[in-house]
Amino acid sequence: MSFVVVYDACVLYPSTLRDLLIRIAQAGLVQAKWTDKILDEVFENLKEDRPDLDPTRLDRTRTLMTRAVRDCLVLKYEPLISVLELPDQDDRHVLAAAIKAKAQLIVTRNVRDFPADVLADWGIEAKAPDDFVLDQIGLDQQTVYAAVQQIADSWRQPPGSVDDVLARLEKDGLLESAAALRA
Repeated sequence: MSFVVVYDACVLYPSTLRDLLIRIAQAGLVQAKWTDKILDEVFENLKEDRPDLDPTRLDRTRTLMTRAVRDCLVLKYEPLISVLELPDQDDRHVLAAAIKAKAQLIVTRNVRDFPADVLADWGIEAKAPDDFVLDQIGLDQQTVYAAVQQIADSWRQPPGSVDDVLARLEKDGLLESAAALRA
């Protein structure tokens, strides 16, 4: 059984990072999990921040994400929310989902909102996306590089290259991961 991770909304928001994280899961490096509430956050924010994006296409992306990763949706985690304490109470649903999914890791840009001492009680760790992807590179660099190549190959208008994908990942904050994949 692969390593179980919960992807927080903040790492599913940027399209290239989202694509890479999903492809890492599809390759079997991890078993990725999220909830409908996490997806609500992602797509409500995208619709608000990017009114130029077609809402129908965003809804289709959401559906495709759920189809792309087998057993990704965590259900029946809600009763745990009220008993959890975190610095940002709005993040309790993410921890509750991680507990319910028996995840070892939460991938988030907001690591400070998930204190190590609180997560340790549940056998969970929070990790920034750059650190997470670096770990995956360390485990299987070829598979991660192949995922980046697949992303580049999927870009049609305009066509993309691996360097284009790595540049976009750098903009998304994956500086060390992009450097490792360039090496």
